[in-house]
Amino acid sequence: MKNPTTALAAAVMSCSIAFSGIAFAETVGISMPTKSSARWISDGESMVAQFEEAGYDTELQYAEDDIPTQLSQIENMIVKGVDVLVIASIDGTTLSSALDQAASMGIEVVAYDRLIRGSEHVDYYATFDNFQVGVLQAGYIEQALGLENGDGPFNIELFGGSPDDNNAYFFYNGAMSVLQPYIDNGQLIVQSGQTGMDTVSTLRWDGSVAQARMDNLLSAYYSDEEVDAVLSPYDGLSIGIISSLKGVGYGSDDLPMPVISGQDAEVPSVKSILAGEQTMTVFKDTRELARVTVGMVDSLFEGSDPEINDTSTYDNGIKVVPSYLLKPVSVDASNWESVLIDSGYYDMDDIR
Repeated sequence: MKNPTTALAAAVMSCSIAFSGIAFAETVGISMPTKSSARWISDGESMVAQFEEAGYDTELQYAEDDIPTQLSQIENMIVKGVDVLVIASIDGTTLSSALDQAASMGIEVVAYDRLIRGSEHVDYYATFDNFQVGVLQAGYIEQALGLENGDGPFNIELFGGSPDDNNAYFFYNGAMSVLQPYIDNGQLIVQSGQTGMDTVSTLRWDGSVAQARMDNLLSAYYSDEEVDAVLSPYDGLSIGIISSLKGVGYGSDDLPMPVISGQDAEVPSVKSILAGEQTMTVFKDTRELARVTVGMVDSLFEGSDPEINDTSTYDNGIKVVPSYLLKPVSVDASNWESVLIDSGYYDMDDIR
């Protein structure tokens, strides 16, 4: 009969040998702002798919645009011991204490599409060229109205994104780099006089807020005037703006829709473009953003240099965060199918 102690030791050694051959996957904690936008749902799904394909475990959380909820979710991920955090912040100024905690645990951080401000513990930033997004939106308005040919004057109203989202300022500044000269020379007239992000911003990118503001603009400034263009930085705002315009008769033969911009190529806005309401949107391929983010995380674990193409633009108040900027694409009724369907981003059934 075998000695029980010897048998137990052999069993423990056998288990140790078995477990020593197992490579436990690193866990990526993914914090997304909300499910109220189809764009963020797509981002989350793309990242989970690509991280898991690369061999990582994932924990994906949505905070429904509630800052305390996002902070609590991130803190819980830290306590659970995720190996890296990928964060698309609701308010990029509210996460410093959580990132201090992450750093103390050796957890590195990638800011995803929205810059996290006021912290040294942001390792990389993956986003699109946000200034160029605004340039594309305003450039489309410029071309559609024939401003380069000296046409005008035209009436325009300006909408900005959420003031707690760093990207909103890049969108607005990019657009105004194109539009401001035409405002200055009188080809574009802002009948309301409302300009500047402190005046035209839309908290939490809320379409109902944009719709209510457009209602007020129309009643106060356009009883005897027509709106020729609306700068909208995001599709969700564009849909609200369009609802307001339709409510007073725009979209008819006598009162055509103004030129209306957008961003994210969300399905309702693509359908609106095909219906002749929204004019254009800016497409940002979240699959590519996920790819870049996975590459950054791989580099963090491997100790190698990540794929970076910008080391000067995104100063978060503490440091310039090394970034990769992807290229946005203008989409309208002429190219939506080649950009959105042929690329596999949507199926035709999603749109028709």
